[in-house]
Amino acid sequence: MTATPNPRPADALRDGDVAQAAPASAGARRVGGIAGWVDDRTGAAKPVGYLMKKVFPDHWSFMLGEIAMYSMIICLLTGVFLTFWYIPSVGHVIYDGSYVPLRGVEMSEAYASTLNISFDIKGGLIIRQIHHWAALLFTVAIVVHMFRVFFTGAFRKPRELNWVIGSVLALLAIIEGFAGYSLPDDLLSGTGIRAMAGFVQTAPVIGTYLVYGIFGGPYPGEMIIPRLYSAHVLLLPALLVGLFTVHIALVALQKHTQFPGPGRTNDNVVGYPVMPVYAAKAGGFFFIVFGVIALISAVIQINPIWGYGPYDPSPVTAGSQPDWYMGFADGALRLLPGWLEFEFWGYTLSLNIALGALVLLPLVYFVLAIYPFVERLATKDEREHHLLERPRNAPVRTGIGMAGITAYSVTMFAAGNDIMAIRLGLSINDITWFFRIGFFVLPIIAFWVTKRTCLALQRRDRETVLHGRESGTIIRTPEGRFFERHETQLPEDQWILVQHEAKRPLEIEPEVDEHGVVRPAARKDRLRAALSRFYFADAVNPVTPAELAAAQHHGHEAEAIEPAESSQQIESAETAGRR
Repeated sequence: MTATPNPRPADALRDGDVAQAAPASAGARRVGGIAGWVDDRTGAAKPVGYLMKKVFPDHWSFMLGEIAMYSMIICLLTGVFLTFWYIPSVGHVIYDGSYVPLRGVEMSEAYASTLNISFDIKGGLIIRQIHHWAALLFTVAIVVHMFRVFFTGAFRKPRELNWVIGSVLALLAIIEGFAGYSLPDDLLSGTGIRAMAGFVQTAPVIGTYLVYGIFGGPYPGEMIIPRLYSAHVLLLPALLVGLFTVHIALVALQKHTQFPGPGRTNDNVVGYPVMPVYAAKAGGFFFIVFGVIALISAVIQINPIWGYGPYDPSPVTAGSQPDWYMGFADGALRLLPGWLEFEFWGYTLSLNIALGALVLLPLVYFVLAIYPFVERLATKDEREHHLLERPRNAPVRTGIGMAGITAYSVTMFAAGNDIMAIRLGLSINDITWFFRIGFFVLPIIAFWVTKRTCLALQRRDRETVLHGRESGTIIRTPEGRFFERHETQLPEDQWILVQHEAKRPLEIEPEVDEHGVVRPAARKDRLRAALSRFYFADAVNPVTPAELAAAQHHGHEAEAIEPAESSQQIESAETAGRR
């Protein structure tokens, strides 16, 4: 008989012995020593440990915010490279670089240095391309991320402040983009600066003073490029990075929102911890974003300034168009009527330009910033929300969002009315009037169609929960009756369709109390009730347990059950279910 070796080591043969842990490696000890040294002096172990254990949900739409953050990081990295050779000066020089068609041409130092970066600095052109494409992707990602937050209701309490920060970030991204593409001082960007000078001059009373202050004298002056450069590389990036940091910190402190699903509530987060899963995925995704931007930059040329030539303020440039994120403001200028310019107390008020150029841009983002508070006024909901809403379950909000997107699209396409008239052989006046009418009519149509579609989808969800999915199989009963067999859903699939809350308009309280005294808040209550009716008058509420039990009890005869749209109907359905 062969003796089997005892698996227990010699130092653990007694009862109650504790297994000895393997000693840490020399590398681990060194890392631990450094971490301990840093923690002794900064106290960072506790917050870093909290962050490393933080759980984040996993959904593809959450990557939109990450794309914005990674694009901003790429812009910062490539921007540092470009600052080594860019000269922010409008001083005139004679170009003598590698680009032969422009040799001997007088131009600004800013334009000449940008040409040198493109043709004489190794890797300069691809870095310029990456910087420009990353800036565009940054703006796109912020806008689409805001769409996701808006349509899913992620801005509700306690995230109103984060929504306001996001709105400011989106506005700053547009201003940063304008400052950036104005720096090369080519013919296209110079035309944009000239247009900006005209817009600022339309500010009532103080317009000319503002232009003198911004340009350092009459247009074009010699200070605009250095000042735009300072704003582009110092002021605006500092604001963007600071607000982004606060934005991410609030996300970590308030818990990340998550889509509804089995096991997910307002009190938990279902996902992966930062270390090691989420950090590895986020790091890999950063390199994917970087690679895609680099690939696009290598094969798709953008902003070929050498084809435009240096800026000359004397000629009028036709066919120039702003970047897409500034297009809606340009389109609004083209749609505003000329009769909005008039004389007042000796001053010329050019509201036909000021409204579109100076008022529209901040107004759009101000309306976005205050929307959560308007919706909270309508719902009177002071609870915290960590579960997202399906857009179909908030039909009015979804309709408002689509109406806003439609209005934006109309003004953006209106910015190309002259190009459309030339290419299509149409009258520019007819095109302008089409967009003017469309600006007021199309958003209303989009709102109505979106709202009715959402309500139809909600009713379809009710039918699916109550009666199941149509199988196409016809069954004949012994009595000779025919009906179609419906396939019931799994409980976890049904849960998605019934998890949202029932909604109904707020009831207005009497304007006078029991003593006949008018309540001070009566007018505010009427406004809130009107908003609530606007949001919830046509609400299609989810299936109640009583309705589901009745549908399962009656089988195919449950088609007679009507959607409960009021508290009385819900109570009667529950009574019927108990019977």
